[in-house]
Amino acid sequence: MEIFPGNPQRMKGILTSRQASRLVAILTRSGLEYLCRIDKSGFENLPARGPIISYSNHIGQLEVPLIFTQMQPRPVTGFAKIETWDNWFLRWVFDLWGAIPVRRGEADMVAMRKALEALERGFIVGIAPEGTRSQSKALQRAHPGVVLLAMHSGAPLIPVAHWGGENFLNDLQRLKRTDFHIRVGEPFRLDSGGERLTREIRQQMADEMMYRLAKLIPERYRGDYADLTSATEQYLKPL
Repeated sequence: MEIFPGNPQRMKGILTSRQASRLVAILTRSGLEYLCRIDKSGFENLPARGPIISYSNHIGQLEVPLIFTQMQPRPVTGFAKIETWDNWFLRWVFDLWGAIPVRRGEADMVAMRKALEALERGFIVGIAPEGTRSQSKALQRAHPGVVLLAMHSGAPLIPVAHWGGENFLNDLQRLKRTDFHIRVGEPFRLDSGGERLTREIRQQMADEMMYRLAKLIPERYRGDYADLTSATEQYLKPL
């Protein structure tokens, strides 16, 4: 994917930032579709316009560029750990795509402000509520930060579940295409019903969101949300 080896600035001199972003996205999508057999459904649930928060499980690194490019031509951005910017090439690509660097483990208000601004501009903003990659590949307990973003912005949310990407490196070594599955659920809004947003309420909202996500993936990936009989939807309202 390195079009101008060792010097990405050369591309900026030839293409506008928007053109470069689109070109890299097209090349990335084409490359990933060559390396993976992509099985996707539910993309018709994704609104054609307007702000929306897309939240996903977090298994590895493959899902970020793959889902990002599958959602285009909608304008898309999302959170990425700030350490990613230590790599010059990833820094260039993520800056080109307008990714939002976030400091994990703290209330990063700068990242929150940038996400709110993107939603105001009608972007899809991607977030992984688990906060970090799941080593077991199954769902971990979500952090409630996504709830604050949804409540402050008023933007609807949509679950985007995926699996299969964890096999990518092994498949690549065996010269085998990876079966990558994506399932997009139905959009909804969070509604506190006038209750004060205590930490307990925010966590319940986050858990209800994650059960929606868990319903879209095979049982072996559900992890902390495996018991679907415990799922509630008190704070989830359909669009």
